[in-house]
Amino acid sequence: MQVTKHIPNFLTLCNLACGCFGVVAVFKGDLQLGAMMIWAGALFDFFDGFAARMLKRYSLIGKDLDSLADLVTFCFLPGAMLYWSIYQNARWPWLAYSGFLLVVFGALRLSKFNNDTRQTENFHGLPVPASGIFVSALPFLLSAGFAGLSSDAMVVVLVGSAIFLSAMMVSDIRLMSLKFKNFSFNANRPRYLLLFVSLALLALFKFIALPLIIIWYLLLSLASNFKK
Repeated sequence: MQVTKHIPNFLTLCNLACGCFGVVAVFKGDLQLGAMMIWAGALFDFFDGFAARMLKRYSLIGKDLDSLADLVTFCFLPGAMLYWSIYQNARWPWLAYSGFLLVVFGALRLSKFNNDTRQTENFHGLPVPASGIFVSALPFLLSAGFAGLSSDAMVVVLVGSAIFLSAMMVSDIRLMSLKFKNFSFNANRPRYLLLFVSLALLALFKFIALPLIIIWYLLLSLASNFKK
C-alpha cells in the first residue's frame, strides 16, 4: 500500500511535534514536561529509522526531515531548558544564552552527519539525541537539590555542560553505533555492556542516571577504540 511509504516521515513529524510541545512547556516553566517530550521524541526518532529499514522506505526528504526534527527536539528544546535554568540562578543573566550553543553546534553536527560517509557503521562525535537526553535529566537534578550545590556552582555545571556537549557533538571522536545487526553477544559485547549497565543505573538512580549513561557510553566507546 502507498500509505506505508509515509509511515517513517509521519513518525519523524511526531518527533518534531514533541520538540515543539516541549519548548512551549519550558516557556511556561514546566521543565519536567519538557524532559518528557525529549524522551517521547527519542522514541519516535528510533521508530522512524526502524520503520524506514523494515519498509525499505529511504528518501533524501526523509533524511533532511529527520535532521530538522532532531534540531528542534534534541537541540533547541534542551537549549531552552539550559537557558531557563541558568537564567534563574546566574548572577549574570547573559550566561543563559550559552544554552543555545547546543543549537549552533547541533546544526553543524547534523550537517556533518548527513554528508559524512564514515558514519554508516559508527558515529564521529556525540549524536544529538544523546546530547538531548543528557540535558533531559536537568529538571530532576534541580528537584533533587542538585546535590546541594550553590547557585553559582550550579551555573558553572550548567554552562560547562553546554560547552562540553557542544564540543562532543562536533568532535571527531569515533563512538560506537547502537544498532544491533544480530543478537550475538560476542559481536555486540560493548552494546550489551552499555545496555546492562544503563539498566542498572536507571534502577538505582532513576532519571538522574541519564547523564551517567551518556558518560558511560562515551567511556565505553573510547575503550573499544583502544582495543582496535
